[in-house]
Amino acid sequence: MKQYPSPEECIRLLEQNGCSEEVINHCKAVRDIAMKIAKKANADLKLVETAALLHDIGRSKTHDIRHAVEGVKIAEKLGLPDEIIRIIEKHIGAGISTDEAKKLGLPPKDYIPVTLEEKIVCHADNLVENHKRQNIEKEIERALFKGQKEHARRLVILHKELCDICDCDLNKI
Repeated sequence: MKQYPSPEECIRLLEQNGCSEEVINHCKAVRDIAMKIAKKANADLKLVETAALLHDIGRSKTHDIRHAVEGVKIAEKLGLPDEIIRIIEKHIGAGISTDEAKKLGLPPKDYIPVTLEEKIVCHADNLVENHKRQNIEKEIERALFKGQKEHARRLVILHKELCDICDCDLNKI
């Protein structure tokens, strides 16, 4: 079994790297929802917990979309396992295609979550605004308001996929 930092160590890493209390509270809220989903989906609970707590470590450097790339740099310096680094990298939006990444000024690559654990952390992040729970419809509405039809479409698809895996409406867990 792989060794991941404990929840306490994750919080310490967020603090040591300069994350604000607001970011840390957000990460805890994402962890709480991600763990509920992970249990229903039979996912790797330790990986989900660790990655959910660390998913926004890059917000210590920037609060824009590049926080995922900055988070990867920090995670690599810390020597975190590859699967955690991939979750940090792919948690943005409901995934971002290579073409969208170029338009957003990100390194051109695919940021679409692939593994169950990547999808869970990504989706849990979309179910939390600041540190409060929100229904996915609010996030879809926000994306559509900004003219981000592809983002909204991926939110719907990811929500449905995980609801099917968990055999429940994730808005209600």
